[in-house]
Amino acid sequence: MLLGFYYSLSKLPATPMSARAADSRVGHFVIRQWDYTDDMAAFPRKYIVNRWRLEKKDPAAALSEPVQPIVYWLDKNIPVKYRAKVAEGVLEWNKAFEKIGFKDAVQVKQQADDATFDNNDTRHASIRWYVDTSDGASAIGPSRTDSRTGEILDADISFSDGWTRLARRRAVEQLVSVAQGNNYSQTHAHGAQRSAEEILQGLSRGEMPHACEYEQSAMQEAGFALDLLAAREGIDPDSPEAEAIVMAQIKNTVAHEVGHTLGLTHNFRASTIYTLDQLESKAFTEANGLSGSVMEYNALNIAPQGKKQGQYAQSTLGPYDYWAIEYAYRPLNAATESKDLLAIAARSKEPLLAFANDIDAGLGNVEGMDPEVTRRDLGADPLAFAARRMQLSQELWARLQTRTFKPGEPYDVLLRNFLSANAQLDLAATVASKYVGGVVHLRDYADSGRAPLNPVPAATQRKALKLITDGLFRSNSFAFKPEFVARLVPNQFDRSFGGSGTTSLAATVNPDASISGAVLALQRSSLDRLMADGVAARVLDAPSKMSQPQQALALSELYDTLQNAIWSELQSGSDIDPMRRNLQREYLRRVVNALIRPAATTPADSKSLMRANAQQLQQQIRSALAKPATKVTRAHLSESLDLLTEALKAPLQRAT
Repeated sequence: MLLGFYYSLSKLPATPMSARAADSRVGHFVIRQWDYTDDMAAFPRKYIVNRWRLEKKDPAAALSEPVQPIVYWLDKNIPVKYRAKVAEGVLEWNKAFEKIGFKDAVQVKQQADDATFDNNDTRHASIRWYVDTSDGASAIGPSRTDSRTGEILDADISFSDGWTRLARRRAVEQLVSVAQGNNYSQTHAHGAQRSAEEILQGLSRGEMPHACEYEQSAMQEAGFALDLLAAREGIDPDSPEAEAIVMAQIKNTVAHEVGHTLGLTHNFRASTIYTLDQLESKAFTEANGLSGSVMEYNALNIAPQGKKQGQYAQSTLGPYDYWAIEYAYRPLNAATESKDLLAIAARSKEPLLAFANDIDAGLGNVEGMDPEVTRRDLGADPLAFAARRMQLSQELWARLQTRTFKPGEPYDVLLRNFLSANAQLDLAATVASKYVGGVVHLRDYADSGRAPLNPVPAATQRKALKLITDGLFRSNSFAFKPEFVARLVPNQFDRSFGGSGTTSLAATVNPDASISGAVLALQRSSLDRLMADGVAARVLDAPSKMSQPQQALALSELYDTLQNAIWSELQSGSDIDPMRRNLQREYLRRVVNALIRPAATTPADSKSLMRANAQQLQQQIRSALAKPATKVTRAHLSESLDLLTEALKAPLQRAT
């Protein structure tokens, strides 16, 4: 095999483009510059929008072709079957440019099969396909800019071939790929052979191979939709109906990536502009799409059984997309540009132009606190969306448990479908958990009439907490028929094959999947979110932002609700099953750590309440031990009591 490097060098434009100042109320990629020429400025920093040089051939015309259009070359390696849909995703952006006076601003050209030029050349913005041996779907849309002005000089979008195999994937392909992932290998470094339980837990935490944010999410959304529709309506994975969903997601993802190369960032509040009732209307969704922007991580629009079904996927630009393009590309008079830009940005308070970016949603060490800013939700009420997704997950599980198989049909589809529903339940819990201790953060300026920080009402937080505790923490939250669990196996031939197609002991999957392990992973991630120090701090701080502070949710209520739901058997006297014991141990581990080794970020009131609840739990366990119970339940309660007793007596080890 021969390997080489391709270098493509180009000069910066001889005449720099006019720079355009950025505004934090609209989402554009920006260049930060340090300008020391004005010693009266409060800060020497200024931010410039990244954008293509787009000028009218006829500046006086209401609608004019550009001097130089933005041309995307479709690489010859894109399968012929998908080229038209890829082109549609690119050309969708012309709708926004026509609104500001540009005709055919964005164009598509197809590289001929016998062409010799390379689309990696900086003279060609391009879209190409590539083969990925992992079984995910990914796409990237990097661009190069002139740091003097923000002018975008080149962009190259790449799509993996995973999209073409989306509807045909098998669970084992996901399992094996995750087994070889670097992140998971670092977590589980001991032991060459991985159990299905470990891998299932990784999947539940979202540890997917080469996770590429929106593209991987779009693939998972389409996969869940196809799994549910196949179970509900008997849709074949290779049917025209299934292919239509895949095609819609391809167009949507292309439009998303092209939006990045036009200079637009993500917009994670855009999914909240339409109600679920509107989204159930086929006519409404065909005319308006599902969301305010293609720059969202829009969930698929899947209606519960018995409800009307609107369009499944985002099919057109949203109101925000038109607005963001207008800010960056509308021709403006240099003398009045600053004033005109402020007027455009001032529309940010319009409901259809709602905006929030990656940091607002949660990125890296930044904890997302705004429940209206979440990846992969849909509708004006994200909590209602979470309840709906939880309902759909439970529907799929129920259908799987009654599914009949034809003679000679393999069982591995059950594991794939189980994982698909499992991931959706985790998504629902994630969306709901952001309401607890949540604060709606608006990027408003002083003229909007709205406060930038608004704590979520206590009644809404209680509703979210009930959804999570009922769905994940109750004794009857997870109940599977034994004959269903006994059939959850991966594809037997593929168990020993890694993503590269070669056998590997490290990729060997134990076929005995532990459902309790997968369930615990879901519960663990929800506990992590609800018992986080940041959540406690915001709950404690919320009254200071409220005109009626007595109406705020108390931190004691949050902790009491969790403890009562997780340890409900202490009140009912019921036996404690294995899944419940696992959950109680996870809860206990967090309480013990808070008592013995509290983090420096843990609020003092949080530590005090944890201690008070630990003492209460200690008394409840003592009372439960005085009653008859199975040996394993008594052993579990005795161990729990010992841990609590020792933790309450132990000297405090303060974080340094």
